Amino acid sequence: MIDIQENIAGKKQTQHLQKETVVTQTVYETMLERIRLLCRRRVGWLRKIWTDAGTKNNPDQNNYNTEVDGCLDNLDVQGKEHIWYEQEQSLLELNLRLREIDNCLKNDGQSRLSRLKHTFGLNELETDIIQACLALYIDPNLGRVYAYLHDHNGRTYVTRHLVSRLFGYGDFLAMGSSSPLLVWNIITETDMGRSEPARIDLDPFIRDWLLGTNDIDGNLVGIVKVQPVLESLSNWPVDDLTGKIRRKIDIEGTEALRIFIAGMEGTGRQSFAAVVASRLSFPLLTIQTNRITPEQWPLFYMYAQRQAWLSRTALLWHGAFVFENSWPGHIPAYPLQFVIGEADEVLLPNDFFVDIKIALPSLLPVEAIQVCKKLIPDSGDWPRDEFDQMIRRQQLSIGSLVAISKQGVRTVDEASEALRRISRHRLGNFAQLMSSSFSWNDLVVESSLRTGLNDFHFEATERNAVWEDASIKKLFPQGRGLVALFSGPPGTGKTMAAQVIANSLQLDLFRIDLSSVVSKYVGETSKNIERILSRAAQMNVVLLFDEADSLFGKRTEIKDAHDRFANTDTNYLLQAIEEYPGIVILASNRKAYIDSGFMRRLRYVLNFPKPDAPERLRLWGRLIAELTNEKTAMALQKDLLRLSEMFEVTGAQIKLSVLSGIFMARQGKKEINISHLLKGLERELSKENRVIGKAGHEIMKQYADNN
Repeated sequence: MIDIQENIAGKKQTQHLQKETVVTQTVYETMLERIRLLCRRRVGWLRKIWTDAGTKNNPDQNNYNTEVDGCLDNLDVQGKEHIWYEQEQSLLELNLRLREIDNCLKNDGQSRLSRLKHTFGLNELETDIIQACLALYIDPNLGRVYAYLHDHNGRTYVTRHLVSRLFGYGDFLAMGSSSPLLVWNIITETDMGRSEPARIDLDPFIRDWLLGTNDIDGNLVGIVKVQPVLESLSNWPVDDLTGKIRRKIDIEGTEALRIFIAGMEGTGRQSFAAVVASRLSFPLLTIQTNRITPEQWPLFYMYAQRQAWLSRTALLWHGAFVFENSWPGHIPAYPLQFVIGEADEVLLPNDFFVDIKIALPSLLPVEAIQVCKKLIPDSGDWPRDEFDQMIRRQQLSIGSLVAISKQGVRTVDEASEALRRISRHRLGNFAQLMSSSFSWNDLVVESSLRTGLNDFHFEATERNAVWEDASIKKLFPQGRGLVALFSGPPGTGKTMAAQVIANSLQLDLFRIDLSSVVSKYVGETSKNIERILSRAAQMNVVLLFDEADSLFGKRTEIKDAHDRFANTDTNYLLQAIEEYPGIVILASNRKAYIDSGFMRRLRYVLNFPKPDAPERLRLWGRLIAELTNEKTAMALQKDLLRLSEMFEVTGAQIKLSVLSGIFMARQGKKEINISHLLKGLERELSKENRVIGKAGHEIMKQYADNN
């Protein structure tokens, strides 16, 4: 993708900043002159009263003692000071110039000092405090003057007393905690020790911003970054969202908007927000909140809003923190803010924002191919059928394509495997990846079940093409997912069949971990299922819900609040699984416990019975051949025929019996024989309180007699 060149709004902003810089420099020169004139007038007054005190008490000597006497006589009275200012002939021109400067500064509407004042609602007193601090930074020599006005050579800084007397606010300065200077941390007051007045300084970011820099606040560095504006994708709803934002702000008068952009990681949510902000002439700052603690949150939030107001920049928040914590309301929020998250996440209500939620659509196949060819030049030579098949199978995103391009993939198979690896972490602790190499040849089931599994597999491969038909879409507006119920006793091949199907589709199979999904708390199970399904919908995987009856069981008669909540969870789960667009396999040992309303909605209900004698013989022979060798399997053929006819067992029991027999044979340093297999089978049957019986022991005895 190509960076968008500087747009018209950006040029206008550059021109505005250049003009603002010129105006600001002129204003600061005027402001600095004002501070110097005020200091000069105040110095003149102090010299007068100290001279008067010395003349009165000791006409021949004017020293420290006379200054102390002047303080004790309370000669530094503001009312008398103001009268002297007006009557003193030597100050007539100075006072006239001060009035001219005051009028000039009041008419300032373009400098950064003026912007700061109007943005945060500063009054005249608060503005004067900022001027006193800023003047000292511009001209450090004023520190000596401030020390003189304090009558203390160590106080070369701004204090409340200095401001109150220099600007004529009385003998002391009262500033409440609700002052914008304190709420927005525009100034800091440092305790200088016992009997010393607190030192007032401008916040470094505010100071540097006033002096013309356009940087990130040091309190935000490492967490905030400027989001670049990239080329918009054709299916992004940029026009719709920008139009809605304009209506909300310009017509409806909405003061602050939170735009929640829902989608999976890597779908381009940040890039989409940057494009929308750019259309509205806003730059965009992204903020990663996962490094913020709850204790830091109110202050950090303030710094971010302060940055936005001064930089005229929209904000984009991401990270779980913004969904888990309330947003502060003690300061005005910047009008345009974005939040990115997953579809199942919900922002806590906030009276200071109007929320708009928008789901970012998936990458269109044609766009995926274009982006892939741009990022991976070799993809232009890939076989077209395999390339198209990969695009259909995988839920591709901009982020995933960028990621695999950095891995240097060169073939379709390498790209497919890389895409699968990238998406595997998205389900977190809710699911377990089930890797296997099972194929259709490994699956031993009855013919009718095999037919059903083949039909399910065929629909899984062709479903996307079928759903593109407009007439089919019209008749089936919902329920486009593919859901099957595999029911039957344990060990009959339900999980193995799911693995075979996933492998054949070249998709990952994830088994949902019910221990992490089912919660004793009301509504939590539904939330967990929603989170799983919303994430899996962007991954194109096969989901396996084992013990599905515990999740999708029958609704019960309502006898108490617990029953009502349980039924609510069940109703939600049934609806959520029906609306899921992907492939789901439900496995259950207790089909009768599945809710009948849900059963009617399933397209496939496949029963896995215990294998009959011929199937058991195939299982015995195949497993021994694979775990040992073909020669051993052939040598045991007659014995295996007897086992398959005598003992009704499942495929899982046969597999474990063979495994146990192999270890027993190795322990006795012999080739595996029927006696080893019977002992292994006896171990498996004992789990069900069953035994191999007299017939089994007779076979073992016959083998011992013959060998």
